[in-house]
Amino acid sequence: ATSLPWGIYKEENESIKKAENILNKGHYGLEKVKERILEFLAVQILNKENKGSIICLVGPPGVGKTSLGRSIAEATNRDFVRLSLGGIQDESEIRGHRRTYIGAMAGRIVQGIADSSSANPVFLLDEIDKINKKNYDGDIEGVLLEILDPDQNKRFRDEYLEIEYDLSNIIFLATANDLSKISEPLKSRMEIIHLESYSLEQKVEIAKKYIIPSINKKIASKLVFEDDILRYIIENYTNEDGVRKLKTILMKIYGKI
Repeated sequence: ATSLPWGIYKEENESIKKAENILNKGHYGLEKVKERILEFLAVQILNKENKGSIICLVGPPGVGKTSLGRSIAEATNRDFVRLSLGGIQDESEIRGHRRTYIGAMAGRIVQGIADSSSANPVFLLDEIDKINKKNYDGDIEGVLLEILDPDQNKRFRDEYLEIEYDLSNIIFLATANDLSKISEPLKSRMEIIHLESYSLEQKVEIAKKYIIPSINKKIASKLVFEDDILRYIIENYTNEDGVRKLKTILMKIYGKI
């Protein structure tokens, strides 16, 4: 409990223009998605008490859902915390174990906040569609509903802490690959934003403007790829909606060179 950032809040960026520049710097295209995120941030700035809206970014792997979460944190000048929900088996992993339990520890929500340096981070609930609804102890979905409810999360109780902790200053985001696997009660708590697959030309632009400059910077290289070469790589060596595999293949090419 003493390692939690009680009452420590990072000063938020309240410039939408600055937030827009950060989103544009980190993400090619996605104009409607970025516009909706900026509207969301504008409402947060104008109405400090409006903490009801939770964004859920839905789309195939590799289209930039998690990196958008990081960009939202950077755009708001908040810390970033990510919790992968895939594979979580029971409620106590999120809410914490009672101290009488052997090997008891705080839940992943409180651990994430403790790792952050402030009580108002952007907290990404990654792969919310992968929560294990069968063969688990307790109600994982019930805990998530409580966390995402602005009327309840002011008094979130971690079983290990044995005291209430206020989660209402946190911006919660979620990501999902498959919307059909999210229950209606959870869906009703969130505003769904769809990220589409990238076209061939969009992938070429992403490689040129983001991936290749990033690799060049890391290894002090000045390598340039022609558009035709990038199209050839994408069409013959990747079969994906996003650009994750493309990045891996480009790294291999750098290695060969």
